[in-house]
Amino acid sequence: MSSTQYPKLTFYGGAGAVTGACYLLETAHTKIIIDCGMFQGSRFSETLNSDPFPFDPKELKAALITHAHIDHTGRLPKLCKDGFSGNIHATMPTLDFTKALLIDSQHVIAMEAKHEGQEPFYTEKDVELVFALVKPVEYGMMVHIAEDMACKFYDAGHILGSSMIEVFVTVGDKKTKIVFTGDLGNSPGPLLRDTHKETEADYVVIESAYGDRLHEGEGERKDTLEDIIEETAAAGGVLMIPAFATERTQELLYEFNELVEHDRIPKMPVFIDSPLAIKITEVYKRYSSFYDEEALRLLKSGDEIFSFPGLKFTPTIEDSKRINSVPPPKIILAGSGMSHGGRIVYHEKLYLPDPKSTLLIIGYQIKGSLGRRLLDGEKTVRIHGDEVTVRARIRQISGYSAHADQQGLYRWVEPMRLSIKKLFVVQGEESASETFAQIVKDQLAIDAIAPKVGDSFVLE
Repeated sequence: MSSTQYPKLTFYGGAGAVTGACYLLETAHTKIIIDCGMFQGSRFSETLNSDPFPFDPKELKAALITHAHIDHTGRLPKLCKDGFSGNIHATMPTLDFTKALLIDSQHVIAMEAKHEGQEPFYTEKDVELVFALVKPVEYGMMVHIAEDMACKFYDAGHILGSSMIEVFVTVGDKKTKIVFTGDLGNSPGPLLRDTHKETEADYVVIESAYGDRLHEGEGERKDTLEDIIEETAAAGGVLMIPAFATERTQELLYEFNELVEHDRIPKMPVFIDSPLAIKITEVYKRYSSFYDEEALRLLKSGDEIFSFPGLKFTPTIEDSKRINSVPPPKIILAGSGMSHGGRIVYHEKLYLPDPKSTLLIIGYQIKGSLGRRLLDGEKTVRIHGDEVTVRARIRQISGYSAHADQQGLYRWVEPMRLSIKKLFVVQGEESASETFAQIVKDQLAIDAIAPKVGDSFVLE
């Protein structure tokens, strides 16, 4: 069998970087992509979003989507705008979240494009094109893409409805199994079921956002959250939490619910100041069948896990502005999760100069984002054109990350050590991906590589 007959895998995003996930898998007869994410983090990376795709969207049979986050879905409208007409496969929660996130993102893109005197790289009409092509899947269901290609989705435990995807390729009498992890969850965690475990695969494409780091344990992160709330309340300050609308906000609501109901923290208002997070929370309520056993038990006992005394949703701009008139102590959860725009930056501008207040980082922060610069210790930052002095305490709890840490990634790979021909380490900063690839090589004797954008591999 000649090499041209084998399946080929090409990395067109998410390689050597955290964002822009997009992988082209092709045979002589069928081409698909896994994810079609937006590049994020810097002005240069964001200009890549409007560049032509390095493949012809019209030739694709399908797009398989691991989960709804914009760095995995954000270029789907452009893909459809440029001629893609195949099927888009994802779980129902992923599709519902994706619609909300794409519409929200489009509004931001349109405003930024207008400011720059440019055209947005997609419109709301292009979002409609996406949802004319969707084909929902269920976990464990075999999806037949073409005569030589099929796939199955399994729970990745990252966000509600997130998936790792097994792709089965048949070329002649040879069958190849490639697993795309998407983002692997930080299991065990509140709310969601644990990450599905794989036992064998020929090739694996694995994320590595925390490939060089470890998280706190589940109990430790909740205790630390409790301590930070108590310290900020005792100081009479404001606790600001830049929170991603999908999963981080809902996990924190779940944790706050328990802390409040068991009188573990002082009574104070908790504001969810994100229209998108409010919409996403409503989606969560519709898909309780995806929760873990403990969350389901609480629901059956009558506990409203996304509602507790002191919780206030502020969907409108007027509601958001009224938060300022509420005296501290108070807690504000607002987007965006990396302080890269959104309502959180208005609160940061107001309260970062206050030494009594605290900014709590709970999610991954891309290089160049305001959140990363604050985490790295910058004492003066520019917000809305003004210099802001940072006197507030900057704290971090990595245990609330939605990503598996180095140990979690290693434990997930280990059962497949005898079957994997090559492990592709992606979706991490270069140092994280290369660190994890080297650990896998040294300790599991697996051929592991951190590919670059544009790299192609024949899967023999």
